[in-house]
Amino acid sequence: MRCTSPRPPRWRPFASLVVAGGLLGALATVPQAPSAPMDPAAAQATTATVFYYTKTRNWASTYLHYAPDGGSWTTVPGTKMEAACTDWVKKTVDLGPAGGLAATFNNGGGTWDNNGGANYALGTGNITVKDGVIAHSDPCADTGPVEGNRATVYYSTAATGWTTANIHYQPAGGAWTTVPGVGMEAACTGWWKETLDLGTATTLKAAFNNGNGVWDNNNSADYTIPTGTTTVKDRTVTRDAADPCATEVPDTQAPTAPAKVAATATHTSIVLSWDAANDNKGVTKYQVTRTGGTKGTTVTDIGSTVLSDTGLEEKTTYTYTVKAVDAAGNTSPASAEARATTGEKAPEPTTGTPLGTDPRKDPIYFVLTARFFDGDTGNNRGGSQHTKSGNAANGDPMFRGDFKGLVDKLDYIKALGFSAVWITPVVLNRSDYDYHGYHGYDFYKVDARLESAGASYQDLIDAAHAKGMKIYQDVVYNHSSRWGAKGLSTPTVYGVRDAQWSWYYDERSEGFEYDGLTVEPKSGKSYYNGDLWSTAEPTGNTCVNWGKPTGGKSAEGYTLYNCQWPSPTSGMFPKAYYHQCWIGNWEGEDARSCWLHEDLADFDTENTAVQNYLIGAYDKYIDMGVDGFRVDTAVHIPRVTWNRRFLPAIQERVTRKFGAEAAKNFFVFGEVAAFVNDKWNRGSVNHSAQFYTWKERKEYSADDEKAALEQFDHENNLGTGNQPTSTNAFLNGNSYHTPDHSRFSGMNIIDMRMHMNFSDAQNAFGNGKDSDDSVNDATYNVVYVDSHDYGPNKSNNRYSGGTDAWAENLSLMWTFRGIPTLYYGSEIEFQKGQKIDCGPTCPLATTGRAYYGDHLAGSVTASDFSKADAASGQVATTLNQPLVRHLQRLNQIRRAVPALQTGQYSTEGISGQMAFKRRYTSVSADSFALVTVTGAATYTGIPNGTYRDAVTGDVRTVSGGTLNVAAPGKGNLRVYVLDGPGKIGTDGLYLK
Repeated sequence: MRCTSPRPPRWRPFASLVVAGGLLGALATVPQAPSAPMDPAAAQATTATVFYYTKTRNWASTYLHYAPDGGSWTTVPGTKMEAACTDWVKKTVDLGPAGGLAATFNNGGGTWDNNGGANYALGTGNITVKDGVIAHSDPCADTGPVEGNRATVYYSTAATGWTTANIHYQPAGGAWTTVPGVGMEAACTGWWKETLDLGTATTLKAAFNNGNGVWDNNNSADYTIPTGTTTVKDRTVTRDAADPCATEVPDTQAPTAPAKVAATATHTSIVLSWDAANDNKGVTKYQVTRTGGTKGTTVTDIGSTVLSDTGLEEKTTYTYTVKAVDAAGNTSPASAEARATTGEKAPEPTTGTPLGTDPRKDPIYFVLTARFFDGDTGNNRGGSQHTKSGNAANGDPMFRGDFKGLVDKLDYIKALGFSAVWITPVVLNRSDYDYHGYHGYDFYKVDARLESAGASYQDLIDAAHAKGMKIYQDVVYNHSSRWGAKGLSTPTVYGVRDAQWSWYYDERSEGFEYDGLTVEPKSGKSYYNGDLWSTAEPTGNTCVNWGKPTGGKSAEGYTLYNCQWPSPTSGMFPKAYYHQCWIGNWEGEDARSCWLHEDLADFDTENTAVQNYLIGAYDKYIDMGVDGFRVDTAVHIPRVTWNRRFLPAIQERVTRKFGAEAAKNFFVFGEVAAFVNDKWNRGSVNHSAQFYTWKERKEYSADDEKAALEQFDHENNLGTGNQPTSTNAFLNGNSYHTPDHSRFSGMNIIDMRMHMNFSDAQNAFGNGKDSDDSVNDATYNVVYVDSHDYGPNKSNNRYSGGTDAWAENLSLMWTFRGIPTLYYGSEIEFQKGQKIDCGPTCPLATTGRAYYGDHLAGSVTASDFSKADAASGQVATTLNQPLVRHLQRLNQIRRAVPALQTGQYSTEGISGQMAFKRRYTSVSADSFALVTVTGAATYTGIPNGTYRDAVTGDVRTVSGGTLNVAAPGKGNLRVYVLDGPGKIGTDGLYLK
């Protein structure tokens, strides 16, 4: 049989009933429950016999107050129920065509059982309600002794969260039970049990449901269950199983001692790392004991396998041991000791402090730092492809913009109204065309081609913070450059400086170290590869057929050799640190464990040494005071690895350095690239953006490599219909409710679905809404039209839908849920229609990554957001463009209306294509806004009161719960705010 899972029921208010001057019951809300799926052979039931357990109530009389689905409620107190058998009363009701009923119970004298204010959602057939638990059976039937073959079935609801379970079954050769089947008994936490008489049959087919239309039918295949005791958990059937509710044997097994503990000192800091310990149930934390110095012995608890110990005494030897602790409190023996001696205290660096406010309040401006504004020509570099790409002919080196240029133009970004700047990766890169930052080589060092005297990365962070602006740093955990990662592992390639290749292989220069900026004196080139190649086969070489000709030729006709170029399948990279394959299936497990591209050497992120390297590197930037991380290629790392290692390490470091409130608002948003127009990425939950916003729902192997495979199979087998859902983004009617972030992973997401559908704003709006129930909290989604990678529908070109369409897109993004984000230059339709990226095969000036600085020449100052106090030169012309004016005012309106920043939303009771209501309520504020973009809208069931439009200043008094708004036109909108401030800003071409 095939059962589908309908969307969650909608809820409508049900008024409290007052009879004869007395309150008979506050009946809260009445769910409009969906009809339960029926077995094809079963007839549609038209009656329901409701049994109610009275022993714990001890009422003299019991009344059933009910409403058939879609029908009216009975008159209070309802219909009196009749005695059925000991401790039970019953009532059979005619439902007509309805597929169920909503119900409450009372004693006829004002005492109610209304399911804690939610009412009971009941189906058809025999239904029991016992102490708040719904099941489907006749408790008064005399079943007599059980005869024949028996099957005892245990069903786990730990993953689904069901509060009841029914088994709908068919003995082999027999008939199916009536939907929804037999109510199972609660056995122990998360488990339900039922013993079935199969007669002469030795197997049965079964499906499970919660009694209210939500089914688990094994992905439409049904379950086959034998006689004896069987468990069904996470779609796994275990025959002849042990009783899962038997008293669990206490966990007394301690973890193994952590191994390979290593300590490294830099000035007065020591970085301690170790391999993860093993445990039968899993390690929950580590205890690090430090001795030495005048402070004596200290013990620190930590969740990751790396500790950065700072602020130590100078020239002092410290000794460390590490113990592992499991959930039962079992503690491992201490590890072997590790020692390190500190040096002299480093000069006190200037360290920043993150602003620490709610990230939803801050619209984001995204820049490729190297292409934004050139503040210092001395750090410009063209690299090996400068001439070949055509950049030389344009006087346009790939590394052109820098931190100094960004600091100089922070007031331009502020004048647009943005209070957060997302910048491309800052770590030292290494490839032939690495200006964008995604070819990381030394993750512990800032790329010198971005820094200048007086304009270091720290200077940029501090300058932004001084203006009330955040810095979000783009970070890469998935891969390094083609040359590996300095400090972890770098490959040696075969190279020969013969007549053909001497132009390519630089002569080795002993003592010279690549930093991206310094010109190597022997070659006179700014790019240097003399440290990467060798003619002689290196010691320990694992690359096959070292230096032998491949039989192929380069484009120039030169002989190609084995091991001449980094490759995952060559054996050139150590298996411990790097994966050894190319991606074959972009929705398969290999998408998380193989290489994307030859320039992107794929880390084995499940390896402890790799984890320690990356955690230690990004701790440095957290300490500098960045406000968040945009995570590149997040989908290519298993969610369980993010949830176990990297995300907790980020939270732990921010908390340790700046406190819990700063950690709460440290904004992590991942690029989970799903280039499709549907909710789930071709049915693969593991490759869908919303999947990464959730914690794990079960325990996996303590070994991260095994856990990654287990998680992939487990979640894919659960499928799209069994993923968690959330109401965190949605209003409850007109009411804001406190969001539940208890299952939040720590990673928010770029809204790939809206991005892919933004060729039309209405399309983006509809698609965005459709995914929001599967995101932990979609109000944190980062929303943009195009980026440095793609335009809508995976277009390779920057958006070129026209100025009116851009205005409409911006009006939607700045008022709908999520955090609006703009790719640099889109405020003037910069490079519209141009190919976003073509590598070194065409000049950057012809692409979507062209240099923007020409539009920013001149000076600009801004003391407040959305306003330039003064501007001169070309930047003044830029700031006077229609879309810029539009953007400035949108930012003014959004900043003035809290509902547009942090509010939940709803489209209930609203007609209109892009129309919605939003509300945010806190101790100090209650902000309620009605929004329509482009088209007309009618709002019904809204609170009465005075509404003022933030765009026109129009005032409306609502007394009957309805407000009609005429169509404002394309690119325009209306924002009616209850008790709002009225008109915000000055009319322009679009907002008027």
